Amino acid sequence: MKQILLSPLALCLWASAAQAACYADYKAKRDDPLRLHYGVAEIDGDCTVDTAQSALQTRLSADDWQLLNVLGVFDDAGLENRKESAGEYFLRY
Repeated sequence: MKQILLSPLALCLWASAAQAACYADYKAKRDDPLRLHYGVAEIDGDCTVDTAQSALQTRLSADDWQLLNVLGVFDDAGLENRKESAGEYFLRY
């Protein structure tokens, strides 16, 4: 029986290819005066709404934004058709 040994570089490439990109679209606000925005952000780790919510709360609060809700998570296939709607908040956070 032959064994195939993969180099560490090959293993890293294989692992990164297996983990698809993850994005979330969300709504956030600032008070005084009230400002709202819709945005799209790349999410590291598990591609779940809970992971996105945790990551975005931290990122947004650093700029005094409050996360209202995560609308959903998606992969590369849903990215381009959200770009125009997100405007300046496309992949900003």
